[in-house]
Amino acid sequence: MSVNFKHIGRRVKEIRHAKGLSQAELAEQIDMSVPYISLIETAAKKASLSTLILIANALGVTVDALLSGNQTNDAAEYYCDLVCLINDCNNYERRIIFEVASVTKKSLRDNSRLHPYFGET
Repeated sequence: MSVNFKHIGRRVKEIRHAKGLSQAELAEQIDMSVPYISLIETAAKKASLSTLILIANALGVTVDALLSGNQTNDAAEYYCDLVCLINDCNNYERRIIFEVASVTKKSLRDNSRLHPYFGET
């Protein structure tokens, strides 16, 4: 299995945006250049583990949040994505998203017999 650096870069950018930080602010906090942050976010450069730790600390998240989606059978794969999505919504949008998700979940469960991986959790 290879590490999906595009996904990591996307996560860095999403979380940075959610925190209201510019690339320049993040770069300053971790003592790196703005172009380097851009290269990480576009996956043109593969961030080292130590760099990911610095970024995670600066963003106030765990390294797991940045790596989310890289592991198979990751139960929390979309958790951070959902949190970012919800945090960017007003109360009305949150309610609609909740209602749509609830109906979708019920439909999936009601029709699980049609799913080829029935019984998978």
